[in-house]
Amino acid sequence: MERIEVDGETFRVRRRVHDGSHHYDWVSGPNDGYGFSVSRRPEPLGRAQHDAEIRNFLAAIDPTTGYL
Repeated sequence: MERIEVDGETFRVRRRVHDGSHHYDWVSGPNDGYGFSVSRRPEPLGRAQHDAEIRNFLAAIDPTTGYL
């Protein structure tokens, strides 16, 4: 498990090797246990790819609710 900070937000990232999915827990977010997943990636993501996935997620968040 890896921790990544992007634009002041902290995420815990884990990868399931058997299906290639990546799971992101939004540690610094307003809703406990909330995050997102990226599926069907045969190879591990690099830092730039993690950053892009996280920024896409954050851009879609409703600032009032903290949810998509």
